[in-house]
Amino acid sequence: MPDKQLLILNSQQIQQKIDRIAYQILEDNFDEDEILIAGILPGGNKIAERLKAILDKIAPFQIRLLTIKLDKFSPFLKADINFDVQDCSNKVVILVDDVLNSGKALAYGFGIFRDVPLKKFRTAVLIDRNHKKFPITTDFAGIALSTVLKEHVEVVLDEEGEEDGAYLR
Repeated sequence: MPDKQLLILNSQQIQQKIDRIAYQILEDNFDEDEILIAGILPGGNKIAERLKAILDKIAPFQIRLLTIKLDKFSPFLKADINFDVQDCSNKVVILVDDVLNSGKALAYGFGIFRDVPLKKFRTAVLIDRNHKKFPITTDFAGIALSTVLKEHVEVVLDEEGEEDGAYLR
């Protein structure tokens, strides 16, 4: 970690935000039989795994975890997925990332499901930075931050030797 950083969320606060998002997802989908949670690697997938663990305990529906690896630097949608996108037809999909910055990752994530008739599509992020270049909003957010463009938000989850935290640097 760099020397100059500000702790935005500590481990306990991150878990509280994820718990709250899980309950919001439950309320939004209470009458469903199954939902699909698609986590964008790396950070979004870690949050998706935690959401699934909570929902497995509290939700009456089945939860399936999907993994998406995006090339965020490509001008075109390039993604590796661990599922057949046609299996998502007529299902609820929740796309998860750690930080919503420009909106590009969520826009690319949405692009994967673009040609599939979904029952419902939602997005969830731990931190919404409010610096969108793409017309993306999130349905479930842990915290919204107004930061300057040159600041960077880093979320540390499940890294050996480091406590979970969200940092502004």
